[in-house]
Parts: sequence; C-alpha cells; structure tokens
Amino acid sequence: MGMVARVAMVAAFALGPAAARADIKSLEDAARKEGELTWYVAHYTSEAAEQLAGAFTRLHGVRVNVVQSTAQVVYQRLRQDHKSKRSICDVFSSTDVGHYVRLKAKGRFERFVPEAASRVGASFRDVDPDGFYHATSAGLVLLTYNAAKVKPEEAPGKWTDLLDLKWKGKVSIGHPGFSGYVGTWAVAMRKLYGWSFFEKLEKNKPLIGRSINDTITALVAGERQIAAGANGPTRLSASRGNPLAISYPSDGAVLVIAPSAIMKDSKHPNAAKLFMEFLNSIEAAKVSARHFGVPIRPEVPALEAARPIAEIKTLRLTVAEIDKGIPEVIEQWRETFGN
Repeated sequence: MGMVARVAMVAAFALGPAAARADIKSLEDAARKEGELTWYVAHYTSEAAEQLAGAFTRLHGVRVNVVQSTAQVVYQRLRQDHKSKRSICDVFSSTDVGHYVRLKAKGRFERFVPEAASRVGASFRDVDPDGFYHATSAGLVLLTYNAAKVKPEEAPGKWTDLLDLKWKGKVSIGHPGFSGYVGTWAVAMRKLYGWSFFEKLEKNKPLIGRSINDTITALVAGERQIAAGANGPTRLSASRGNPLAISYPSDGAVLVIAPSAIMKDSKHPNAAKLFMEFLNSIEAAKVSARHFGVPIRPEVPALEAARPIAEIKTLRLTVAEIDKGIPEVIEQWRETFGN
C-alpha cells in the first residue's frame, strides 16, 4: 500500500467516528428542542419500559411518555389514533411483527436506519430490508413452573408435556388476541404439531390470561403450576424471591424478535430518531439484560442465570409466517377455547 493510500485510510478512520458523533450531537440538539416523545410499547413490562425511558432521559435530556400494554392493545390504540386523525405515537414497539408489515404497506412509517443498527448481533439485523423497522428487543417463550410445587425432575421438558392429563387444571397461558409473544408461540406450536396441539391442551383446562406475563401471577399465587411463559419477566420475578423456575423445551424455545419504528406523522421526529439509536445501543441492551431479556448487542452478556442464546435450541418464525399466522391462530383460538 502506498503512502498516499495509507494516509487516506488513517484519515478515514480518524474522521469517521467524529462525523458519526457530530451527527448524533446534531440530532440530540434537535431532539432537545422538541423536548419529548411518546412511545407505544409492548416489548417490556411497565417497570422495564420506564427504566429504559429514564435511562434515555438521563443521557439525552428528552422526556419519554411511555404507553405500555400488550401488543394487540397498543396496535388497536394506534389504529384508533389514525382513524381519529390524531398524531400521538412517535415510536411504535410491538411484539407482533405482522403489525409492521401492515403499517409499512399503508405508508405509516418513516424510513430511518439507526447508525447503531449495524452493531446489533447478526441474528437481529435486517428484519426489514427496506429499513422502515428494526429489531430493538428479543425474548424467549419457554416452559415455566412453580418451583415450590413442582420438582425440577418432574417439570415439563418439551411442549407436548403440557398436554399430559396429569397437568389438568394446572396450566397457565396467555392469549394470542392480546399478546404478540403468545401469538408467535401459538403459530410456532401449530407449525410443529398442528392445531390438534391446542385442541388437546384445551382438555387440560388452562387458565388463560391476556399478557404472557399473567402466567407469572398465576404461578406465584399457586393458581397454576406450569406455564408457557416469557423467560425475562419470569426470571426477574424469581430473582426477587418468588418460587419460579424455567425449563428449556427440548423441542425448542420460541425466539421472539420485536422491532420498533418511527411513525410517519411523528410530531417529534428528531427525538424519535435519537430514541431509535438508543434502543439499539449498549446502554439499552444493559437495561434489557438486567431484566433477563436477550441482549441484542453482542458486547452485553446475558445475566449469569440466563443461558446465552447461542446455547439454546430455538424456534424462529419468518416475518411472513407471523404476519399470516397470528390472525389465523386468533380465530382458531376463539373456536377452541371460546374466548
């Protein structure tokens, strides 16, 4: 390599990061003038969402108005906003990837590719090749149980164990009509075992909540003994002294990759862009890890009690499978479970 080329390369490395920092600084200045943004979010519990919002505010001086609920509820709220011609949501974070397919097709998103999006783990990149939405959270649906009532050697080890009649009246699940995590899990179970899986599950009379996190309440209260639950919130509850444990199903934990996007009609577009950068940052991944989520940044390890994602057998559905499958399983669910 000649001297001129070496000098040019050194200059490029020297100027590249500075230019990126200058862009972020400019974005931060513009975001601070806007002062706030509103975040519709289903990725996290209320506690985790508020912690992420607080971390962003401390870093950048911009307030985040958190509207947290289940995936289908925040989606319906967003649709109602559009029908009423109201622009409230700036950043939309659902756990149902199908929402993004439909909203993108309607031109509801602002195309924005965060600089930090190229730094997330390879498994979480290019969720949308057109750059309208990006992975900002990930989690697992797996088997959970009340450790005070179920011994580890008696705990279910695969999904079909939920169908064993010995668990009749002892199973807790969420509802795909409310939860994107549950919807994705239901599509995965149907793909693995057909809808007969749920017809058999119905015979065990499961307690059906709304959010997948409702399974935690049922297990801790002793109303149910085993569940199809979410890894992060269950582990967090266990870390606080509740008798909860998890079992990695031998037929695969369901990996849920949840995106975020900026709304086309955002009233705080610069704050929204800065927040998207933050959601892909190391700082946000650390908050997620503290809540036993799957960190999307490779620099951030999972908490010691959680297995690294590379060591877990996972089931990951395509965007097309989720988009088509969740509306279908919601209808099938109502026919089978009657709610």
